[in-house]
Amino acid sequence: MIFLIRHGEDDNTRLGGWSDAGLSTLGIEQAKRASERIANGNFNIRHIFSSDLLRAKETSDIISKRLGIGVTFLKEFRETNNGDLAGISKERFQTDYPGLYYSSLEWEQRYPNGESPKQFYNRIRESWDVFKNKADSLDENVLLVTHAGVIDIILCIENGIPYTNRYVTHKIAYAEMVSV
Repeated sequence: MIFLIRHGEDDNTRLGGWSDAGLSTLGIEQAKRASERIANGNFNIRHIFSSDLLRAKETSDIISKRLGIGVTFLKEFRETNNGDLAGISKERFQTDYPGLYYSSLEWEQRYPNGESPKQFYNRIRESWDVFKNKADSLDENVLLVTHAGVIDIILCIENGIPYTNRYVTHKIAYAEMVSV
């Protein structure tokens, strides 16, 4: 079985995407609580994979230490590449890029020096197909630590629901875990 978990809360004064923001104090606590739920639950996780963005790495490291399992980092499961907007303050965003929200992008419209919703979807769809085959070959339960946007796409794919960037189909809380 594959389990997906969203990273803990990060710096909410900056934009996410491909930012280098780490976990907030609350995010660290969320990751610790998640690691306890996983360790004390009947999940039998034997492999941990994670996005290589800092907030996911920090979350996976906390879980890894609690479970005593190493982590394999996969850049393919990063959040959407928001290019020039990655990590900028929300104040600067409102001044320099007013209204340039992910949900406002046309399907093939790219963030400045970033990717479009179509490119993001295709990257995750292709990576997910490869990952599922690898996970199946392991024949053991795996955990993928990643981002809300990535999980939304994966759950749309797995549930046969058309994906759109206009709204979030599957709302995933910080450090929430789901299975596929």
